[in-house]
Amino acid sequence: MSITAEKTKEIIENFRHHESDTGGTEVQVALLSERIANLTEHFKTHHKDHCSRRGLLMLVGQRRRLLNYLKRSDPARYRGLIERLNLRK
Repeated sequence: MSITAEKTKEIIENFRHHESDTGGTEVQVALLSERIANLTEHFKTHHKDHCSRRGLLMLVGQRRRLLNYLKRSDPARYRGLIERLNLRK
């Protein structure tokens, strides 16, 4: 259910801007998206797990706030990230 260390490193490698960028906005959004995807799969079999559902809603809200910040500060990076993560249809 949680993200492995190898998967975390892979996501950081794919979304960072420079060598020491491990907590940039794009990296954070990508990690949150992976956690959200894992929890969504979890709820397909455990539909009565309301405590984890609250955590999912908190993660979605945090990702939304980070995306709003990125949209305000750098719209080009926002559009690129949305495209790479396939968040909008």
